[in-house]
Amino acid sequence: MPMRLGTPMPSLDGATEWIHSTGVPTLEKGKVTLIHFWAVSCHICHETMEEVLKIKDRYAKDGLQTVAIHMPRYEEDANKARVLEDIATYGMNQPIGLDHRMEISQRFENEYVPAFFIFGEDGTLKFRAAGDKGFQKVEPKIREALGLPADNPA
Repeated sequence: MPMRLGTPMPSLDGATEWIHSTGVPTLEKGKVTLIHFWAVSCHICHETMEEVLKIKDRYAKDGLQTVAIHMPRYEEDANKARVLEDIATYGMNQPIGLDHRMEISQRFENEYVPAFFIFGEDGTLKFRAAGDKGFQKVEPKIREALGLPADNPA
């Protein structure tokens, strides 16, 4: 059963390694948080990555904090060199957990990539979605969680 709305954010402990963070990132309480699951073999992840990063940057000034979790779908996805290549290609600079033992994914009750979990200022789940159709709802839900007007920026 997928994680229910209102559930407190699970721990990010269990990553096999962290990129752009010395260990589990310290998330500020009282801020909206986007947890983004992706995989190197995921075509939709690649198609949406540029926009995910634009959203991360666009709303950072409003208090959005973003963490990416690499969740391998296949054994070859756990090849760190491939993951680092994608990170460099897309210019990903947020904390990135390599969840190659699937501990974080299991705690989030997530089996999809891309998958998006938005936690509100109170630290509870406000929205979750997966795939390209689900991604279309991420920015409006982030704006809502941040208390911003519903209309998208130009």
